[in-house]
Amino acid sequence: MQDLIHATLTMPGLVPVLCVTFLAGLIYGFAGFGAALVYMPLATIWVAPPVAVAGLALSALASLVTVVPRAVRQVEPGPTALMIGAAFLTAPLGIWVLRTADPLALRWMMSALVALTLAALMAGWRYSAVPGRGTRALVGAATGMVGGATGLTGPVVILFHLGGQGSAAANRANTLVFLTVLSVLLLPQLALQGLLSGPAIGLGLLQLLPYAAGSRLGQALFDPAREKLYRQSAYLLIALAVLAGIPWQ
Repeated sequence: MQDLIHATLTMPGLVPVLCVTFLAGLIYGFAGFGAALVYMPLATIWVAPPVAVAGLALSALASLVTVVPRAVRQVEPGPTALMIGAAFLTAPLGIWVLRTADPLALRWMMSALVALTLAALMAGWRYSAVPGRGTRALVGAATGMVGGATGLTGPVVILFHLGGQGSAAANRANTLVFLTVLSVLLLPQLALQGLLSGPAIGLGLLQLLPYAAGSRLGQALFDPAREKLYRQSAYLLIALAVLAGIPWQ
């Protein structure tokens, strides 16, 4: 235990990673999305992608007591549960990609995926069809695959929810609960494939406090009347995270 504590506290880049964790939690608290979009491009500057993915999944435990209790009152339980189940089934394949792929290639994949998601969000992409169970299952399955491989559980489901015709409050609640529960469910799957390592556990546990503080503050700042301002602020921070996280060299 002492060795784990020492290794975590002396981890290169620990302070900036903890600052990024607080920022990710802040965005997640008031927007209902964006934690991984900010965290993954930046955290992987200092830590390997598998450590970052597992660390963020552990950090998501904080959301179970900070933002989920309020959001669950507005969530659509059936559709959300269907999507979580589909994502859980496909996540192992994504985690296998995370375990075997080149770290530099994964960083480029993360940056590209975040940039494409941000572009679609800023363009105001929308669809008019009412999604059925099959569509929701496919969205969940795609999210599990992408999330397992890159830690970015958000892009597919964010575009799905925000591109639909549901209310802002319901979309925010559905996205927030889905992302939190899926992140927690990734933990045993990461462990089974050997990616819940000592460094990842140490980092994840240390990140619990800044992530919880950020998400609690973000939730307190959330005001439906100022949704446009919050969303624009999140877009700006995500864009900055993309630029800073691109592996130029």
